[in-house]
Amino acid sequence: MTTKLNSPVLLGRLARWLGLVAVFVLCVAPMVFGDGGRSGDPRLAGNRWGAQYFPNVELKTHEGETVRFFDDLIRDKVVVINFIYTECPDACPMETARLTEVYEILGDRVGKDVFFYSISIDPETDTPEVLAEYAERFQTGPGWLFLTGVSEEIELLRRRLGLYIDEVNKDPTDHNLSMIIGNQKSGRWMKRSPFENPYILANEIGSSLHNFKVENTSQNLNDYAGNVPQLRNLTQGESLFRTRCSVCHNIGQGDGLRRTGPNLLEVTERREDEWLRRWIAEPDVMIQEEDPTALALLIAYKNVPMPNMQLNDHEISSVIEYLAAESRRVSKIESVEELLSRQDAEIPSCCEKNENVVLDESEDTAVNQEDEGTVAVVDLDSRAEEENNSTVAKSTPMSMPLILGCAFGTVGVLLRRRKL
Repeated sequence: MTTKLNSPVLLGRLARWLGLVAVFVLCVAPMVFGDGGRSGDPRLAGNRWGAQYFPNVELKTHEGETVRFFDDLIRDKVVVINFIYTECPDACPMETARLTEVYEILGDRVGKDVFFYSISIDPETDTPEVLAEYAERFQTGPGWLFLTGVSEEIELLRRRLGLYIDEVNKDPTDHNLSMIIGNQKSGRWMKRSPFENPYILANEIGSSLHNFKVENTSQNLNDYAGNVPQLRNLTQGESLFRTRCSVCHNIGQGDGLRRTGPNLLEVTERREDEWLRRWIAEPDVMIQEEDPTALALLIAYKNVPMPNMQLNDHEISSVIEYLAAESRRVSKIESVEELLSRQDAEIPSCCEKNENVVLDESEDTAVNQEDEGTVAVVDLDSRAEEENNSTVAKSTPMSMPLILGCAFGTVGVLLRRRKL
């Protein structure tokens, strides 16, 4: 018996079978034999940003321990990563100083559900011992590691984290002013500027990257106590101070956060204008020239150098004008606060009112109306005060001649009576 291949019935059956096979290949087979290539889908962040993407290179901590980047440092963690080198004359100290503020705001969460990593891009110089001394300068604590390793592997890390730009990084000791914060488990990574407000950074790290599931027990970063801050236009000097200088300096009491540099209250009065201008313009040169004041500041503040912020003459003038104006404003506020605090101060014992000094009204009215001039006399002699807190005596006002006249008169009467 022969079958015609072009039979409509046979062709229909064949088409149905091919359809079933196609459904199996496309839908069923991946579930049975594998994940269908889903691990390579960039939309699946948990897989895309896993061990297959991040180099699991070895690094040395400033504490001398050997760790692996993926397994030990970032797996399932919320992290802050920046790249530094300890001999950097400008950007690195400011980045580290800003992160110390963020570290302080996050409090004891660092080392528990948030981790800080500063990786050197100059491993030949930045040994674990050098990094340990650098960490000590900025008074860092648990949960913040300074790391070094092999140059080629560190460059690979920078490229994978998006923190390496060929145009910027032609000089091996030059780097773009950026860091990255992320949650490896959720796959959320964000590139951030180190000049960002520390409270905003802390809020992103402590709340946003945790999907707002972790309660901040150190400070409530979202609570303004019902007071919405009023925005205002900033002068160029204030804007420069906030974005560049406030990382290391306060003017007066400030915001209460620890700073790595000196307080700049009334600095325009304490320093000569010419010196101050040059110090802002080229602090690295002044340190190399061993300027006495520059070296004294360097030693006093744990050898953290003043960074060269590459400001022009107009910007330097703007900063100095702001320092002078803000110092005047803060000084007035602190003077008022001091006066108010004195009002509530405890009165010294030497100035307290003694109840015995106050004349009782009943006693005062009992005295003859002519004695209205009666006063209380308090002996303020220190020796008498030690023996008796206060000596109080009532007396009518009498002049010295009257007293002497009465005395001589009495003596004269007594002598006359004897003669008689």
